[in-house]
Amino acid sequence: MFLREKSRTKDRKTHRYWSVVENRRVSGRRVVQRQVLYLGELNDNQRAGWVRTIEALWGAKPKAPYWAVKPSG
Repeated sequence: MFLREKSRTKDRKTHRYWSVVENRRVSGRRVVQRQVLYLGELNDNQRAGWVRTIEALWGAKPKAPYWAVKPSG
């Protein structure tokens, strides 16, 4: 599982929306990604909390680019 960012520009402002996503293997070798939980807009502290939660539950280290997102300015 990992966090996925979706960006959208609205009224000349960029909004970042986050979801928890998992990889599922279907039909032998094909892998699809399934959205498990929609989190909406998160600030940097909330996002870091979700990263720690996912690491604690699944024990996996994060992989770029989903985790290596620069904090918003």
